[in-house]
Amino acid sequence: MEPYADAITGTADRITILLDVTAGARRTAFPAGYNEWRKSIRCQIAAPAVDGRANRAIIHLIAETFGVPRADVSIVSGHTSTSKTVAISGLSKQEVLEILSASQP
Repeated sequence: MEPYADAITGTADRITILLDVTAGARRTAFPAGYNEWRKSIRCQIAAPAVDGRANRAIIHLIAETFGVPRADVSIVSGHTSTSKTVAISGLSKQEVLEILSASQP
């Protein structure tokens, strides 16, 4: 099985990715590894988890990583948690896996 495959689910109109987020990290990185216990992709954000700054940084980073507009990326659950579910419109699961595999640390 491809790395990260368990963290990604897809429907006809969008893909969802499970993230394990570290806000206030030394550097911003995505993907930053894989959490096998939570079946989620690690994401490190330099922005602090204050006033939604980390969530905005996550949306910006995900959009940049996958080459989609920020309007196509949304956090669907976990707004105040380190475990988040992010939705991306306009990509297939295979496209997401290819981009993540090419971006592996």
